[in-house]
Amino acid sequence: MATDPLEQHLLEALNETPILDAHTHLVGGRLGARGLHDILLYHMAVSELYAAGCPSGARLTQYPGWPDTAEAHRRIEEALPYLDRARNTSISWGIRMILKDLYGWIDPVTPDNWRELDALIRERADDRAWHREIVQRAGIGRICTEISRREQGQDDDLFHYSLEWAFFTRCQWGEHDTALYELEKCWGHTPATASPIGAGARPATERVIRTLADVHEAIAWYVDQIPIDDIISTATHLSTDIDYQPVSDAEMGSALARRATAGSRERDVYASYIHEAFLTALEARHGGRLLFQFSFGAEPLPFETDSRILQRTIAQLAEMVGRHPGLQFQCYLSSAHANQSLCTLCRELPNLSLAAYWWHNFFPSIMARVMNERLDMLPLNRQVGFFSDAYCVEWTYAKAGMVRRVLAKVLADKVSMGQYDFDSAVSIAREMLYETPQRLCGMVPMKQG
Repeated sequence: MATDPLEQHLLEALNETPILDAHTHLVGGRLGARGLHDILLYHMAVSELYAAGCPSGARLTQYPGWPDTAEAHRRIEEALPYLDRARNTSISWGIRMILKDLYGWIDPVTPDNWRELDALIRERADDRAWHREIVQRAGIGRICTEISRREQGQDDDLFHYSLEWAFFTRCQWGEHDTALYELEKCWGHTPATASPIGAGARPATERVIRTLADVHEAIAWYVDQIPIDDIISTATHLSTDIDYQPVSDAEMGSALARRATAGSRERDVYASYIHEAFLTALEARHGGRLLFQFSFGAEPLPFETDSRILQRTIAQLAEMVGRHPGLQFQCYLSSAHANQSLCTLCRELPNLSLAAYWWHNFFPSIMARVMNERLDMLPLNRQVGFFSDAYCVEWTYAKAGMVRRVLAKVLADKVSMGQYDFDSAVSIAREMLYETPQRLCGMVPMKQG
C-alpha cells in the first residue's frame, strides 16, 4: 500500500483500470504454473540466483517440452541456499506477491517447507477456472501470445496471437550465419512450433541455402506461410551487433560463397539482406494488416542476455522504419539509456511506437524513468503501457501489479507538480494500458459474460 494519500488514491483507480497484455508466452490450455519452479525459477529469477552463486544459470526445459518433476525439484533444491541473497530484488518482490496474493503463502521458502508449497501449486496446475480467476484478478482484458503455443485453441477467447518463427536479426552466441539458418529452418515448413531462446542446438535442416535464388525462394515461402487471418503481429529481435547496411545482390552472393568461414562481416551481410527483403515482401503483402513488433537492446550471453545498444543501431533503425512507411513498427526496449533516443524517433516517424518495459527494463526504478520520459515526450497513441512477457498467468498477475504501483507513483508526482489533475492522470493511464493497445496492436477486449 502506498504511504502517500494521492498515490494510494491513484493506485486504487488504476486497480480498477483494465489492462491489455500485448506480449506473452502463455500456452493454450495450460495457463498456470505447473509447480513452484514456474514461479520461483522464472528466467529473470534464475539470472539473479546465478549471480548470487547458484551453479545453474540456464533456463529449465522450454516449451514445447516441460520440466519433469525430477528436473524441477533438482533445480529448486539447488536454488534454495541462494534465495536469501536475492531477497532484495524486485523479481523477488514479484515472487512474494504471487505466493501471498494467489496461494496465501507468506513464509520464506526453505528446505523444510518448499515441498508443501510445490504441492499446493501443483494441485491447481490443471484448474482452468483458477487460471481464469487469476487473469480476472489481474484486471487483464485480453492477452497476446505466440500462435505456436495455441495448442488446440482452448483459450482462443482469451488470446490474440503473434507469429514468432524465424529470427533473422537475433545474434546467437558464437554464430555468424544465424540469419541463413533461421530461414532454412522455415523453408518448406509452416509456423507450427515455438522458437526457444538461446536453445544452443542446431539440428540439420531439410533444405540448405546455397544461392541467391534460394534466398529469394525461401523468403517468398516464409511470407506465404504467414497465417494473416489468425495473428495480429509478428515478433522478432534486432541485435545491435549487426551493422544494418544496404546489401547488393552481388555482395550477398559473394558472402554466401564464404559461409563455411563466415565472420562478423558475413553475419551482417546475411542479416541485413534477408531482413530488408523480408520487410519489403511483408509491406507489399500485408502492410496495414500486421504489426511488426521487435525487441531491442538485449544481446546474447552464454545463458541469457545483457542490456546494450549502439547509437549506430538506433540511427539505422530510423532509416529502416523510414524505408517502410506501409508497415507499423513497435519496439520492446530493454535499454533504459536508449529510451530517450527512441522517443525522439517516434516523434518523427509516425509508423513507430514503443511498448512497455522488456527484460532489463522491468525493474521499478527503470520503469519509472521510462514512464516519465515517454509521458513527457510522446502522445498517448504512440505508447503501449503493458506487456508481461509471462510464461504463466501468475507472473502476468505480478507484473500487472508492479506496473500499476509504479505508474501510480509516477502519476502522483506529475499531479503534485501540476502537470496533470487527478482525473487526467487516470484517463491517461487508461489510454496507455487499455485504449492504445486496441488501436496500435489490433487487440479486442474479451466479451464479458
